[in-house]
Amino acid sequence: MSTPLAIIEPGAFAAIAAILIIGFITVLMVIKRVLYVCQPSEVLIFSGRRRVAGSNQVAGYRIIRGGRGIRVPLFETVDKMDLTNMIIEVRVQNAYSKGGIPLSVQGVANIKVPGEEPLLNNCLERFLGKSRDEIMKIARETLEGNLRGVLAGLTPEQVNKDKEEFAAKLAEEAEQDLSRLGLVMDTLKIQNVSDDVGYLDAIGRQISAQIRRNAQIAEAEARAEAAEQKWRNTMNGELSKLDADIEISRKENDRRVADARTRRDAMIAQQLGEVQALVAQAKAEVDTQDARIDQVRLQLDADVLQPAEAARREAEEIAKGEASKIVEQGSATAKVLSDIATRYNTSGTAGRDILLMQKLVPLMSKMAQSMGELKVDRLTVLGKGGHNGESGDELAGKLVNYSEQIKAATGIDVPALVKAKLGA
Repeated sequence: MSTPLAIIEPGAFAAIAAILIIGFITVLMVIKRVLYVCQPSEVLIFSGRRRVAGSNQVAGYRIIRGGRGIRVPLFETVDKMDLTNMIIEVRVQNAYSKGGIPLSVQGVANIKVPGEEPLLNNCLERFLGKSRDEIMKIARETLEGNLRGVLAGLTPEQVNKDKEEFAAKLAEEAEQDLSRLGLVMDTLKIQNVSDDVGYLDAIGRQISAQIRRNAQIAEAEARAEAAEQKWRNTMNGELSKLDADIEISRKENDRRVADARTRRDAMIAQQLGEVQALVAQAKAEVDTQDARIDQVRLQLDADVLQPAEAARREAEEIAKGEASKIVEQGSATAKVLSDIATRYNTSGTAGRDILLMQKLVPLMSKMAQSMGELKVDRLTVLGKGGHNGESGDELAGKLVNYSEQIKAATGIDVPALVKAKLGA
């Protein structure tokens, strides 16, 4: 039994192969027409079919970036949008700045289509199907309008002084408008700022004058500082020299002080030796004087103290004897007085008369002294009528008797005492 291929004719096989080749080529051509490959610097927009975008928003397109996509024939169309930078020259003529000065500003901005949503959606809605020139024109006009708005709020000095700050303010001002358009500004540089009235030139001349003035001031200050530094160096040199001289003088003074101290120590040692010699001599003299004092003390003891001690003992013995005598006399006197008192108490009138006579003796001595020198050759008692009928003879006898009694009792001789007092 034979296979079906065995009955196929060679012409039929060639036809089948041709049909297969044509079909394959047709498929390739169809795939090429519906398959789109997206480059990194572009985005593909497939329009015609509805899809859900972010935040449940329905869009009539889909975006492919950096990949591939298949277009549904008869239902979708494909557009490309370039993502490369668009260099735009921004130029503004006679734009009035703050203060009414017209300025001309020239700059360069790099604008591009964003590759991420949602800014890309804004760009597609506004610029899909437009050429790059049209996009650049719209971006240029937007930037020029923003540039005029920023210039109106800045003075020429501020614009000319810090172009980077001016460009930053311009970019900040234009960012919101460009975002609404769906564009992104990468960089913005201000190249030139000028005016037709010469204001900036005047500012430049003023600044140049200030710079020259500052340079002259700096040069003068530098010369003054150099001169000051020169004189300061000279002063430091002189001060160093003076310090060296002072140090030399200080060393010389130290040497002199050291020499003086050495001489002083030598003199002190010499004087100390002399003083020690004098002290030793004085000590020897003191010892001699001490020995002499001991000798004088012994001599005084032998010559004065011993005799005085002997005299003192003798005086004491004499005093003791006298005291014994006085004591004996006192005892005898006390005994006599006791006897007199006894007799006075027992004798009656006679005792009182004897006591009266004892009291009259001192009185008579005083009277005798007042009378001066009186010589008594003889004392005679004349009798006369006495007391209580007594005769004069009896009174005289009694007086004699009393005198004798007094002499016997006291040892006092009244007539002799009267005679001695009267100087007889």
